[in-house]
Amino acid sequence: MDVTFLLNGETVQVQTAPTRTLLDWLREDRELCGTKEGCNEGDCGACTVIVSDADGTRALNACILFLPQLHGKTVRTVEGISGPDGQLHPVQAAMVEHHGSQCGFCTPGFVAAMAAGHMNGRTDHDDVLAGNLCRCTGYAPIIRAAEAAAATPVPEWMSDDAPQTEPQPYAPESLDELSDWYATNPDATLIAGATDVGLWVTKDLRDLPKVAFLNRCADLRQITVDEDTLHLGAGVTMTEALRVMGDYHPSYAELIRRYGSEQVRNAATIGGNIANGSPIGDNPPALIALGATLHLRHGDATRDVPIEDFFLDYGKQDRTPGELVTCVTLPKSAPALRCYKISKRFDQDISALCGCFNVTIAEGIVQTARIAFGGMAGTPHRARAVEAALVGQAWTMDTIRHAADRFTDDYTPLSDMRASADYRLTTAQNLLHRYFADLSGQATNVLEVTS
Repeated sequence: MDVTFLLNGETVQVQTAPTRTLLDWLREDRELCGTKEGCNEGDCGACTVIVSDADGTRALNACILFLPQLHGKTVRTVEGISGPDGQLHPVQAAMVEHHGSQCGFCTPGFVAAMAAGHMNGRTDHDDVLAGNLCRCTGYAPIIRAAEAAAATPVPEWMSDDAPQTEPQPYAPESLDELSDWYATNPDATLIAGATDVGLWVTKDLRDLPKVAFLNRCADLRQITVDEDTLHLGAGVTMTEALRVMGDYHPSYAELIRRYGSEQVRNAATIGGNIANGSPIGDNPPALIALGATLHLRHGDATRDVPIEDFFLDYGKQDRTPGELVTCVTLPKSAPALRCYKISKRFDQDISALCGCFNVTIAEGIVQTARIAFGGMAGTPHRARAVEAALVGQAWTMDTIRHAADRFTDDYTPLSDMRASADYRLTTAQNLLHRYFADLSGQATNVLEVTS
C-alpha cells in the first residue's frame, strides 16, 4: 500500500502494510525516537504527534494511528516543532523557562499536544493536556508553560501545505461506494479513528488483511440540524460531537469532554463507538436516554432501529454481515437530560458505570422516563423497572426511594477490575438520588461545589 504525506516539512512516500502504526514507523524506519512508546494504547500521550489536513490541526496518538490514515496529510513530530535553524517553538521555550520537564520521557508528547493547542488558539489547557500523563512534575509547571506560550504567535514554520496526492489506500470517497464494497467484503474491517481497532493490532497482535479507511467519506461526516432533531453521521468525531452537543445537550457534552482524551476525541467517531457494541461505551447510554434512532445500510438497502434495540448481547449487535452504521438521529431538545460518568480518574478513564436520565414532569407528576446505563450488564440498556416505578407517580423523594429499589430488577452487574457488583448497583441507585437533587436545583457537580 503506497502512502504519501508531509513529515516535518518533507514529503515522504511509504510502502506499508495497512496496519503499520506511525509510532513504529517513526522509531524503526526513520529513527525519530522523540515520539515515545508508553502505553501503546492511546492513554498516556507520550507518542503525541500533530496532524493537519483540510479539516484543521489536531493532536493524535501515533501508537494507534495507522500510516494509511495519513495519506495526503501533514505530520509533525517533536523533532519538527523547533524551527529550521534550531529556534525553539514558544511552547518549548516556555517548558524550559517554567521547569516543565523532569525525567523527560513524557515531555515530547506534552510539547506536541501544547503546540497543537497553540496552533488552534486554545486556552483550555487542562482539557488540551488531559491525555498526557506525567509522574514527575505534578502538572502545575506544565500548565504554567502552556499559559505563558498562549499569547505568542504561531511560528511560520508550523504552517506547511499538504502534498498533492492521489488516493492509494482503499479509502472510498462516498457512502455509496463504501456500502457497495462492504456488502461484497463483509469480512473486512472498517477503520475510522482506529482508537479501538488500533488496540487489536498493538495489544492483540491481530492481522487485518482486508481494511477500508473511512476518512474520505465526507457524507459520513455530516451534522444536520433540523427543526426538532440532530443527525450525526457515523464518521463524526467526538471532538465534533462535543461542539454540537454543547449547544443542545450540555450534560451530554460534559460526558463527551471526559471521553478519552483530546487526542482520542480527535480521532474517535460516534459511529465506531456505537458499532463496536462495548458495554462500557459512553455514547449509548446517553443516546438511549434520548430515544435516538440508528440508521444502517447494506448495499442499497437501508433500515432504522431504535438504538436501545441495537445491542442484543455481549459482543452481538443487530447488524448483519456487510451492514454498516451510517448515522444517528436524536432529539434537539431534552432539558432534563443528565449524564453521569463514574470512573476512578476524572479525566481519560474507562467508566465503571455511566448513567443517563431523561425524565419529564408536569404538575409534579412524572410523565415519561428514559434511564439507561452502561457498565451494568453485557450491553448498555434501559432501566425499565425503575422507569415504570417513576411514571405516573409524584416527583418526590419517596418515589425516588421506591424506584431505586427496582434497579435489582433491571441489572445484575458483574465485578471486575473497575468496580464490584455491589458498588455498581449501589452507585446506580445513588445516581437516581443525584438526578432528583440535580433537577431540584441542588449543587451536585463536584467541580462546582465550594466550601
